[in-house]
Amino acid sequence: MSELLESVEIETGPSPRAAVIWMHGLGADGNDFVPIVPELSLPASLPVRFVFPHAPMQPVTINNGYVMRAWYDVRGDPREDVAGVRASQERIEALIGREKARGIPAARIVLAGFSQGGAMALHTGLRHGERLAVIMGLSCYLPHAETVETEANPANRDVPILMAHGTHDPLIPIERAQRSRDRLVTLGYRVTWREYPMPHSVCAEEIADVATWLREVLAARG
Repeated sequence: MSELLESVEIETGPSPRAAVIWMHGLGADGNDFVPIVPELSLPASLPVRFVFPHAPMQPVTINNGYVMRAWYDVRGDPREDVAGVRASQERIEALIGREKARGIPAARIVLAGFSQGGAMALHTGLRHGERLAVIMGLSCYLPHAETVETEANPANRDVPILMAHGTHDPLIPIERAQRSRDRLVTLGYRVTWREYPMPHSVCAEEIADVATWLREVLAARG
C-alpha cells in the first residue's frame, strides 16, 4: 500500500461525527471543491470533516501524455485503465481506513466526487466491505460497469446513491451517465438522479440539492 494521499481537510465543527471524502476531477486538485463547504450550510449540530485528497501526478494519454493530477489514465477510446482505477481504489480505501481510525464509523462516511473523482467514488463505494452513509457521483459515469455485478460488496447493496449531471455536458455526455444510472438501477441499487441545465460543472441548484441530501442522510444515520 502506498502512503496516504495528501489532502486538504476542513472541519465544520469540533469533534466531527461524520466524514466526507470528496475526489476532484481530472487535472484539478483537492482545493477545487473546498469552497463548496460553506455553501452547503451544514448545521452546527452536525460537525463534519471534509477530506479533499490530491490525486497522484501521472501522464494522461488524451492530453498528449501531459503529466497532471489524475485518478487514472484516459485514453480517448473505449479501453479503460483498469490498473489505474484499482490503484486509486486502494488509495481511497486507505483514506476511509484513516477516518475509521479517527473514530468515524463507515456508516458515517460519505464518498463523493466530481467527474473522474465521481467515477472513483462510485467504483470504490460499491466495492467497500462496510456499509457507507452515501455515495455521490457528480458529472461522472460508472467505470468498469461490466464488473459491478460480480465485484460489488453486499454491504453496500442498499447504500443511497446520488448521481447528478449537466444536460449540456460536452466532456461526459449525459447519455453516458444515464447508462451508468440504468445499470445500477437494473442491479437493484437505490439511485437518486438529478440533472441540471449546465455544462461540465456544478451549479447553485445542484449544491442546494447536495446539501439537503447530506443533511437528511447523515441525520438519519445518527
